[in-house]
Amino acid sequence: MKNILITGVSSGLGLALAEEYLSQGDAVYAVGKTLPKHLDSNPHFFFFPYDLSETFMIRNTLDSFFANHSFDIVILNAGVLGDIQTLDESALADIKDVMEINVWANKELIDTLAQSAQHIGQVIGISSGAAVNGSKGWGAYSLSKSGLNMLLNVYSKELPEIHFTALAPGIIDTSMVQHIMHSVNEERFPSAKKLKEGDIQTPQFAAKRLIHLFPKLLKYESGSFLDVRTM
Repeated sequence: MKNILITGVSSGLGLALAEEYLSQGDAVYAVGKTLPKHLDSNPHFFFFPYDLSETFMIRNTLDSFFANHSFDIVILNAGVLGDIQTLDESALADIKDVMEINVWANKELIDTLAQSAQHIGQVIGISSGAAVNGSKGWGAYSLSKSGLNMLLNVYSKELPEIHFTALAPGIIDTSMVQHIMHSVNEERFPSAKKLKEGDIQTPQFAAKRLIHLFPKLLKYESGSFLDVRTM
C-alpha cells in the first residue's frame, strides 16, 4: 500500500486520481474545499477540508495532518484558471488571486511537508502547456503555471532528497475546460478554438494514464517540466 497526498480532490482530475488510487488499495490523504461524500466511508481515505487560497494559514492548519506520515507521491493538483482576458483588462488583484493558489499555496504546502512529514518520495505539480505557450488571454494562468514550474525546479536543488516534476497532463474534461469551450469567444481568443478541436480526455482516463506514468518520471532529472503529449 502506498500513501498518496492529493490536493484539489473535490472534482475533476483530483477526484479521479483519488478514486483510482483507492481502487488499487492505496491510502489517499486529500485536501479540498468539499468532501467527496461517496469516498467518506472508505477506510483508506483521509480528508482535510481547506481552502488553499488561505495561504497564510496553511502551515499552522495542515501541519498536524502531515505530521508523522510518509508520502510516496504528493500530487499538487489544486489550481484555478482565472478569467480569459488580455493582460491590460486583468486587474492585478485578480492575477494575484490566481498566483496565490497556483504558486504560493504550493510553496507553503511543500515547506510544511518538508518540515512535518517523515518522508516524501516524489512531488508532482500539475502544470500546463500554458506555462510555455504565451497565448492571448491566458496571462494570469500562464504566469502562474510557469511560476509553478520554476518553483519546483528550485526546490529540486534545495530539497534534493525529494524528486520533483512539473507535469502537463494534456486537456482534461473539467469545469475549467467546459468554461473555456462554452464561455470564451474563440474569435477573439483563438486558443479556445484550438482547445475545442484537441484531444479531450475524461478525468478517469487521464487519472489512469497519469498513475501509470508517475513512476517513469523518476527517470527524468528532478525539477523537469514534462508534457504527457510529448513524452
